[in-house]
Amino acid sequence: MKQLLYGVAYYDEYMPYERLDEDIAMMKAAGINLVRIAESTWSTHEPQNGVFDFSSVDRVLDAMHKAGISVIVGTPTYAVPTWMVKEHPDVLAETPHGPGRYGARQIMDIANPTYLFYAERIIRKLISRVSKHPAVIGYQVDNETKHYHTSGPNIQLRFVKYMREKFGTVEKLNQEFGLDYWSNRINSWEDFPSVVGTINGSLGAEFSRFQRQLVTEFLAWQAAIVNEYKQPGQFVTHNFDFEWRNYSFGLQPDVDHFEAAKAMDIAGVDIYHPSQHLLTGKEISYGGDSTRSLKNDNYFVLETQAQAFPNWTPYPGQLRLQAFSHLASGANMVEYWHWHSIHNSFETYWKGLLSHDLGSNPTYEEAKTIGRDFARLSPKLVNLKKKNKAAVLVSNEALTSMAWFKLPGGEIAYNDVMRLMYDRLYEMNIGCDILNPGSTELGQYDLIVVPPLYAASDELLDRLNAYVEGGGTIVYAFKSGFANEHIKVRTEVQPAKIGDVCGVQYSQFAEPSGVTLKDDPFGVGAENNTIDVWMELLTPTTAEVLAWYEHPQWGEYAAITENKYGQGTAYYVGCLPSAAIMGKLLERAVRKAGLWGKDQELSFPLIVKSGQNEAGKTVRYYFNYSGQPQTFLYPYGSGVELLSERNVAAGEAVQLERWGFVIIEED
Repeated sequence: MKQLLYGVAYYDEYMPYERLDEDIAMMKAAGINLVRIAESTWSTHEPQNGVFDFSSVDRVLDAMHKAGISVIVGTPTYAVPTWMVKEHPDVLAETPHGPGRYGARQIMDIANPTYLFYAERIIRKLISRVSKHPAVIGYQVDNETKHYHTSGPNIQLRFVKYMREKFGTVEKLNQEFGLDYWSNRINSWEDFPSVVGTINGSLGAEFSRFQRQLVTEFLAWQAAIVNEYKQPGQFVTHNFDFEWRNYSFGLQPDVDHFEAAKAMDIAGVDIYHPSQHLLTGKEISYGGDSTRSLKNDNYFVLETQAQAFPNWTPYPGQLRLQAFSHLASGANMVEYWHWHSIHNSFETYWKGLLSHDLGSNPTYEEAKTIGRDFARLSPKLVNLKKKNKAAVLVSNEALTSMAWFKLPGGEIAYNDVMRLMYDRLYEMNIGCDILNPGSTELGQYDLIVVPPLYAASDELLDRLNAYVEGGGTIVYAFKSGFANEHIKVRTEVQPAKIGDVCGVQYSQFAEPSGVTLKDDPFGVGAENNTIDVWMELLTPTTAEVLAWYEHPQWGEYAAITENKYGQGTAYYVGCLPSAAIMGKLLERAVRKAGLWGKDQELSFPLIVKSGQNEAGKTVRYYFNYSGQPQTFLYPYGSGVELLSERNVAAGEAVQLERWGFVIIEED
């Protein structure tokens, strides 16, 4: 990548009146150098079966090329046209909630042969038409793809084949999954029932793994078709997304991002987050770290918010803060969804960069300053490389298994605990990569943080044990090691397989009520000295106890421990502590791992991100995620603040306006 890309999704087909030239003029004024088109409008491009009309694509490509604006073309496969459903109603996914109904997007069965036939045809027709157009720099396959819970008869047949290939015999399957329970035993492959009604978590979780594999195969299939037409210098990407809690929150349960990203040239992502007084940068950071880690390289933000909902309309300065926050995590593109606010249908009030009047507004005017700075600073900020010494290991299998076996109350799930841990590292300015269970380069990290690893293979736990023995520092959350990769609970004393490394054991657990940590060992005060939802009754074997439970019955048991093992150290958190306690524990682990440095003298709302630019110089971003001015002493050698082009000396006081930031390139 030679320059930073600053863009918008653009839908000429949605416009209430003709204004392409006016839109382009406003884009140029804002420094927009990229648009994404076509991914949402299959029914426009193929209004009837086999009748194609790409005139809107052609006119936008020609106009953008004339204006010097690059284009990403999306394959329009995530929203099917009416004629297809009329002729072939079976293309709609059958889910546990019943047969699909037309209307929303992403309602199709991505494994249905008829759907795939028409999808391949529209992809080939569109990409062959645009691939040699000089405006086109790359392609986005599909859009925020997931399996959409497809589970009809054709999917069940494929799943039985998958299981037969994986396990070989029904005897092995029955034994591994415990299917004798409630007479769920399968005595012949022909009798394999639909998984939709299963009460067996092992079988249900395996079906979820299979469904995630469908996504991987579907995206790889699309990418392979596009690659037949892709020209030298063009790329293929996809916009992965996250678990949605009215914004991007955590690990996506329906996609294995690491596997699906293998078919892409560049990893892409959609990141949406709270704004106004709730803007913290945490979702931007987590989403960026996750996506950068997919290919250990720079990535594209293919969608993020400009205005969107009323509670997201940014305060002055926040749009700039957000845009540069993406760059600080390694993004080479910031693209808004979308250019203009649409005037009809489902996303009418998901506002774009322009409001419904399609004129200038304060957010657009702020975008103009971003575009100017992106263009001016591209040589110094593009392709920022990051080498982190801390990582968070995430697991789709653990997430799924904890969805089957919920924590008491059912409100706290895997992603809540993962974000509890990740967010504390973010607040203390510890740069992180995101690992998956298949990651083999554990030794490059001094600290690995592990959210509840409830389902994990022996092989994975052996690698983590070897990591600690070899000198690494690890922090395990509760429930780790409890079950194998098929959610078969291990028969050893818990935490099985990692008990010796952690220096603890337990055989009972409870739901805490009125339980605190004895003597407030982390000094967080009575208000924050709390635990919730889960407590394991730990007995130390070799571990040092950092916290005991305070409770008349459970007071003899440990809650949080530290254990020296080989050359390394393992921490085990046997409960769900408050954010304050988790922060103090992780600070201790960070110090033990030797990662406490100058950046850790600052903490949220002052956030530091850094990396190496193409000139080999260190670039440091300092962000103020608050509505109050902040001042800090610059702790490194002299440099240049890139936005103002003024020199900054070591030890100099630097002031950040509310929602402000500086970028310092070291000399």
